[in-house]
Amino acid sequence: MNLTEDPAPVGGIDVTAAHGRTVVRLWGEVDGALRAEASTSMAQALASPAPVVVDAQEVTFIDSSGLAFVLQLNLAAGETGQGLTLRDPHRQVLEKLDMLGMAGEFALEPEPAPERAIA
Repeated sequence: MNLTEDPAPVGGIDVTAAHGRTVVRLWGEVDGALRAEASTSMAQALASPAPVVVDAQEVTFIDSSGLAFVLQLNLAAGETGQGLTLRDPHRQVLEKLDMLGMAGEFALEPEPAPERAIA
């Protein structure tokens, strides 16, 4: 192993557009290590007037920084009239939102819709 190589990421945030919606996919460990990525992703998601879907099915861990990202994105999307839906969130996400008393603030999409990325 080359010591100058960056280790493989253990989590991340991807933003794509599909079916007239902006899909923000959270995967792996969503924590403070993703702060810069979260800022960029939020700007990308809010750049379009399309509704926002947060796909959190593949989250294995989420801390207060990750929850803050989801809550801030929800607030911002609401203020711009885009709206936000949580797609089939991992149990960890729902449990932590529930502990904060915020689980009821999100519209839920129980099953993933087929996505085809558009350029």
